[in-house]
Amino acid sequence: MPATTAAEHLNFIRGLIARPKNVGAIAPSSPALAKAIAREVDPKVSGPVLELGPGTGVVTEALIERGVSEDRLVAIEYDREFAELVARRFPRAKILRGDAFQFAKLLDGVVDQPYAAVISGLPLLNFPPETRRALIEAALDRLQPGAPYIQFSYGTRPSIPPTDRYTVKRAAVIWLNLPPARVWVYRRIDGSK
Repeated sequence: MPATTAAEHLNFIRGLIARPKNVGAIAPSSPALAKAIAREVDPKVSGPVLELGPGTGVVTEALIERGVSEDRLVAIEYDREFAELVARRFPRAKILRGDAFQFAKLLDGVVDQPYAAVISGLPLLNFPPETRRALIEAALDRLQPGAPYIQFSYGTRPSIPPTDRYTVKRAAVIWLNLPPARVWVYRRIDGSK
């Protein structure tokens, strides 16, 4: 059941005031940003879809509208109130509370098949480059061949640059987001692990 825009903003602002370090933006992701992220996920590809840092569930809702079945969604949220909110909004999804940087440990025994996509709303640019790289590479290693790791950020460059193991492309710039955001899509190069 979708939350109202006013309710989403109120919950987001509460989280921002109470735990500013855990919230990487000044407003929830806009519907335009959420749709741009969801466009990068092919709902016809089977398997679980992992969302790291769903916040109030704006992108989660866009994924469902895109055609991803709610019961395929797995989300990890650090903030207790956001995790409870997303669990109420999407009762058929698996919502785990914990540190998304430790997603492999959290999902051990919960999800044991390769992901169809990984979406990250984590404020990666607030972390050191080696921490960003470790997260993205761990996610890429758990994706189906050709499946995307999707990261949005407010930076003009990707969270980490491409290597001989993976590519990165800017899929969208969303000017109607506060602040303007970019959608980055990483893909593992076939055969690299």
